[in-house]
Amino acid sequence: MKKIGFLYVKGALPMFEDFGNLPTHIVRNNGMINGFKIHKELDGLIIPGGSIIESQSVSEELKKEIIKMDTAGKFILGMCSGFQFLSNKTDIGRKSPCPINREGLGLLDVSFSPMVGTDRVKAKIIKDSFLTEGMVGKKITGFHCHTYGNITGDAEPILKSLVKRTNYANDPREILSGVRNDDGNVVGLMVHGALDENHDLVRNVLKFIDADENDILKIKNANKTLLNKIKMEIGVETGINIDKSVEVNNSVHKSSTKIIMIASTGSDSGKTFITTGIVGALIKQGYKVGVLKVGPDIRDIVPSLYLNKEKMENFSSIKIGGLGWKDLKEVFEDLKKNNYDIVIVEGVMSIFTGMLNKKVPFSSAEIAIAANIPVIMVSPCNKGGIETAAVDVVSHVEMMNKMGINTAGIILNKVYDEGIAESTSQFIKDKTKTEFLTFIPKIQLTERGNMPEVEIKLDDFCLNAMETAQNYLDIGKIIKLAEEPKFDNYMKFKEIIDRFTGIKEM
Repeated sequence: MKKIGFLYVKGALPMFEDFGNLPTHIVRNNGMINGFKIHKELDGLIIPGGSIIESQSVSEELKKEIIKMDTAGKFILGMCSGFQFLSNKTDIGRKSPCPINREGLGLLDVSFSPMVGTDRVKAKIIKDSFLTEGMVGKKITGFHCHTYGNITGDAEPILKSLVKRTNYANDPREILSGVRNDDGNVVGLMVHGALDENHDLVRNVLKFIDADENDILKIKNANKTLLNKIKMEIGVETGINIDKSVEVNNSVHKSSTKIIMIASTGSDSGKTFITTGIVGALIKQGYKVGVLKVGPDIRDIVPSLYLNKEKMENFSSIKIGGLGWKDLKEVFEDLKKNNYDIVIVEGVMSIFTGMLNKKVPFSSAEIAIAANIPVIMVSPCNKGGIETAAVDVVSHVEMMNKMGINTAGIILNKVYDEGIAESTSQFIKDKTKTEFLTFIPKIQLTERGNMPEVEIKLDDFCLNAMETAQNYLDIGKIIKLAEEPKFDNYMKFKEIIDRFTGIKEM
């Protein structure tokens, strides 16, 4: 049968998208499958997105094999981080005053530098390659999810995306999002979901490897086996497997999908770290977990998807104030089709950020109100100290109570002194009447990369998050705090301000 390899190394996102259900074999760092070198055994190779560049997880042996595949004229498709791996270099120093360059294989003559993109996009095909043959002038669909999206160099452009926003600002324009090598057998793309949403691209891949109807059937069956195998492991090359026996027990008792929001008093609170940890702990127990992001910055839920190996769906981003992918009501309609046991929603910045904007909805608070979603509030202690974090979260929860939001729990995060934290606990409980209150210490990661913004190493970040959640959070209690969502409707701006805050609109 025809064999299409799929890179499976630390930092790769093997189920972030399906790649047209083409991959048939896992390629690990030894550069072999079935005891043979991949350049002899495979008809093509797909390199998924993730943090392959930041993690520096591809072995020298595997790099040599990939170069040999190019020399042999086999197809190689790199997506996002996989594209960057095939390029000359990537500057991953988004918040560094100086470039921090990571070298690629140099199979595609381009380099990358920081440019954030999280749009759903249409992209125009401008040149042929093994992937785009006969499609010049046509448009495809997909989404961007990158921090380093600025592409410069001399490789042949094949794709340009029509974007609405980059670097958190409205800036509609056309940007380069795909290139090929001179021979057309090596392609890099930044448009995730391209093969899943555009069948003509899949057809071209199958045509390039001379796959007949019998081959296509075998590829389809092999892909099912591959996905089942990949799905059994939490993360990549962790050796941590899902407890399937618990999953059977959970499914017996499940009556409907439950949902809970992780929100906070401000940015850099650790929402993403805590969300990722909770997701990891839940899937280890066998739960089928969905993850959503309030607002457009879907990069924040990538670590969760790395652990639970669910796809980035077109409903993964909840629209606020026109920013994001889908309206809340549409999101809930889509959720009903996916049979999740529990859904974790990660808020945006502070739970109130955007609330006084006249565009409704524009805040995590309004999303929580509209769907009756219980909220666990995270308050970080690293900036103003533990006492300030306590006072801050109390004031937030008091306002949330006035607005009718169900504050299900409170987490003091990045706690540096357990004694001080304990002394504040009674104050918080007395003021908020919240029973679920817990502390998480400040976690020191061994590498830089503790935020999706800066050099994130998915493997380190995610495993630390999961271990932290297991050690410091009562996962069983969080499951009980989650509730079935009930979408009422968004309250109008003036109603929120007048009814709950007592502040008259200016």
